[in-house]
Amino acid sequence: MWDERVVPRLTDLRLRSREIGELRAPTCAGLVGRVLEIGFGSGLNVRWYPPEVSSVTAIEPSDVGWGISARRRARTSLPIERAGLDGQRLDLPGDSHDSALVTFSLCTIPDPLVALQEARRVVRDGGRLHALEHGRAPEESVRRWQRRLEPVQRAVAGGCHLTRDIPALVTAAGWRVEELEQAYLPGPGIARPWTYGYRLVAG
Repeated sequence: MWDERVVPRLTDLRLRSREIGELRAPTCAGLVGRVLEIGFGSGLNVRWYPPEVSSVTAIEPSDVGWGISARRRARTSLPIERAGLDGQRLDLPGDSHDSALVTFSLCTIPDPLVALQEARRVVRDGGRLHALEHGRAPEESVRRWQRRLEPVQRAVAGGCHLTRDIPALVTAAGWRVEELEQAYLPGPGIARPWTYGYRLVAG
């Protein structure tokens, strides 16, 4: 009940802040054509899709999250189709999409490497992956706290991990990172185990 009914609503509240919204626009910039979005969630990226996007294939496991997204989907004329529940198993043909987008989802997918490999299969040669994620901090002192807090985080936040090295995962899945920005989100130092973020583009 907690993971299925409560976590999607809390995630929507947490991830629609102004600070994160300001990162979504540059993350979505450059998306073109048919876009695969893994972890569509409550549709917080919809307002930031650039005009070059022609359609979105949404992969979203949560019925509650998909329901919350209805009002955001209704505000756009862009075709958005929910086409699966599991980013690790995409029932989509290879080379069928022009771009891929994933935001704050690689932390909760049980095997993010497999999901990234699936995205690599589905996106055509020359297509790009755009990602905005949180994960492993650069300082060992913060990483120690991430390791201590991760079991609790996974229990209360739908399986969310704090220690994943997102650029390393993207590279291991066969993508080549072309742009990378990484920094802490604004906030108090005590929040650092949760706020180290990555914004990247890979091809």
